Amino acid sequence: MKKLNRYIIKQILVGFLLVTFSLMSIIWLTQSLRFVDLITNNGIPVSIFAELTSLLMPRIFTILSPIAVFAAILFVYNRMLSDRELVVMKSAGISPMQCAVPAIIFGLLLSFFNIFVYNQGIPWSERKFSELQWKVKNDVSHLMLREGEFTTLQNGLTVFITTHEKDGSVTGIMVNDERNPESKVTISAEKGRVVYTKKGPKIIMVNGARQEINNKSGQFTSVSFARYSVDFGLKESSRRKEAGVREKSLKELLTAGDNPNLEEKEANRYIVEGNRRLLNPFFNLLFALMGCVGLLCGNFNRRGQTKIISLSVTAMIVILALDLSLTNIAVNNLALLSLIYANLLLPLGICFYILLFYNPAAFHHKKKISDEVLNHG
Repeated sequence: MKKLNRYIIKQILVGFLLVTFSLMSIIWLTQSLRFVDLITNNGIPVSIFAELTSLLMPRIFTILSPIAVFAAILFVYNRMLSDRELVVMKSAGISPMQCAVPAIIFGLLLSFFNIFVYNQGIPWSERKFSELQWKVKNDVSHLMLREGEFTTLQNGLTVFITTHEKDGSVTGIMVNDERNPESKVTISAEKGRVVYTKKGPKIIMVNGARQEINNKSGQFTSVSFARYSVDFGLKESSRRKEAGVREKSLKELLTAGDNPNLEEKEANRYIVEGNRRLLNPFFNLLFALMGCVGLLCGNFNRRGQTKIISLSVTAMIVILALDLSLTNIAVNNLALLSLIYANLLLPLGICFYILLFYNPAAFHHKKKISDEVLNHG
């Protein structure tokens, strides 16, 4: 029996990895399109772009994981049924519950792993994502200004630097400023440094020259300077906004009701999110059971199990839709939070009951007797 369980778990694992990788690749591609303009407009390196989009993966994994395990288990047990492997197992006296043990083990392991991802992986990745996003939007010196390239920071303002020094300064600076329609200004300097002020970032240059051409009169002027600054005209966002719901720890979420600075609805939203972090990982176990219970307890059909599979998929969609709806209801009325638990525990209990006590042979025998009574009555 142990060898049989290992065999089935291996099949489920391979299917799960294939489905998860495929779905996450598609989602990653669609999500990454949101950040393409950061490369085209801000000129950030591809490595930063890859890091930024990869930080979304823990959150995407927790969403796709229950669906992937459901699809993998449905495929594995349906294939085993088509190949008569399940028929042989039932003939050998193996009960539906024993056949479902590999799915239960896999669902439980994935549930515990998702608890870790929900409470450690997602808060960490969301914090890193917010910090990196701020850096991309505001760190002009290292991300926007790249060595040996002309960088257009805004319409009419182009900056060129030769090198970034280890102390944070830049050398070999040239600035072309055409933001004023009445004149064109070109500034060159030996060294400089980008500084951040309340009005936004600016570059302070030393030992350079400023050349200006008046567009109306054509007059040319040139002056040398020891120190000169140019405002980039970019509004700097706050360093870090208050941590969002996904960035907060489980303790902060569950004790949000004790925070006097939060409105009631906002506190409810935090509390619901905290409960979901404990509850949602076990959708992996529920969908693992739903993927196999119909195929294990239903009658074998040589034409295929389309009806059973369709019912299982429909049930999964209904449970997911109810989870989203009940979450919104619980945010508005925290007293209804128990409905979210019922949406998981009730189907979970039904699946275990069917696997433990449902006897299809006895059921159909009773149905046959009932039909005969009705026909001869």
